[in-house]
Amino acid sequence: MDEKALFKITYGLYLLSARSGEKDNACIVNTLAQVTNQPNRVVAAVNKSSYTHQLIQETGLFCASVLSEDVPFSLFERFGFHSGRDLDKFAGFSHTAREGNGLLYLTQFANAFLTGRTVSTMDLGTHTLFFADLAGGEVLSGIPSLTYEDYFRRVKPAPAPKASGKTGWRCRVCGYVYEGEELPPDYICPWCKHGAADFEKVQL
Repeated sequence: MDEKALFKITYGLYLLSARSGEKDNACIVNTLAQVTNQPNRVVAAVNKSSYTHQLIQETGLFCASVLSEDVPFSLFERFGFHSGRDLDKFAGFSHTAREGNGLLYLTQFANAFLTGRTVSTMDLGTHTLFFADLAGGEVLSGIPSLTYEDYFRRVKPAPAPKASGKTGWRCRVCGYVYEGEELPPDYICPWCKHGAADFEKVQL
């Protein structure tokens, strides 16, 4: 199977935030979809290794900011390539406000936000699928939503060429490079947490 065919499926990109106690965190997800409108219910798939996943499990609440086409790559670096267990992702970041339930949403680089309360979950192995009833939401701008394809085509920088003569494996999602002739089949990208299927062999 050509795994690249999966990239032709239309995805959006979202900043999914959660809060437990006084701790805020957020991560980038590409799976958020409305499944019913009576009640208004959405599903979000979240990697189990992320700190945001832990906070959603603890509280049952999340807020999804719909990323817009003006989003810079620096936002993905901040919220997608680090763990909230190690640092405060929102430190020094001013483009946020709090919803009535206390969760943060983006006031820039997003065209809308939606808040949800989890009603059930489904274990998907590496991810959990959270089913949530919508509790709030607002349109923030008329800038079109960013798609996964747009992220690869316009937002993510092209990797800088190297000439070391070595072989490596580059993550197609974030650009992280693993050096070595063979990539372990169970390898997980340390930046974006995608698996070996999302790596391509490159000459360094």
